Amino acid sequence: MTKKVEEEIVLKPIKLKEVKVTIKGTTPLVVNNFNEKSRQQIIDAQMKKAKTKELRNPVEDFIRANYWLTEMPTEFTTEAFEEALKKGAKFGFPAKGIKASIASGAYRNGMTKDKVSLYGAFLIPQELVEINYKEVVMREDYVRIAHGGTDVRFRPQFNDWSMTFTIEYNENGAYSLEQIINFINVGGFSCGLGEMRVEKGGNFGSYIVDTK
Repeated sequence: MTKKVEEEIVLKPIKLKEVKVTIKGTTPLVVNNFNEKSRQQIIDAQMKKAKTKELRNPVEDFIRANYWLTEMPTEFTTEAFEEALKKGAKFGFPAKGIKASIASGAYRNGMTKDKVSLYGAFLIPQELVEINYKEVVMREDYVRIAHGGTDVRFRPQFNDWSMTFTIEYNENGAYSLEQIINFINVGGFSCGLGEMRVEKGGNFGSYIVDTK
């Protein structure tokens, strides 16, 4: 009679570690927040509500396209935006966008078998990461839309930018901190962040890990 041998299963405990990482832009960052006004316009269209014709205000589009960490101006003028800057206006970028950039870059370069495994390898425990920058300007771009049409978009461009954020990772996990840092660098080179980023065929939003 064969005797059953019981195997002991040893589970490595989750050993969470935190580290601050700074990424530094190597090309300008173009941001486009899908804001509340745009969402409401889509809802109104789906509900067959009559459109209210109003003159387009490029400065309003530009101001609303930011992810505001401080209060957004109630007046959509250049003067109001400049006044907000003087009062210390702060802007952010979605943490999920940074994480997606890292995972996409690593996957595209064959450094991980899939994106899902890397999504679970580390956390960026905040919704928006503050953008540190030297200059923010309004840019005007012609973009293609559905049915072969074109539209003009007015969006913020951040020059000489950087972001600092906290990463939580499992020291006993599948990826080491050194590997995760390498993934971040690869994501910055081959994917980037924001509109017209490298991954989408553009030249914007690329970054490197700042080791200083």
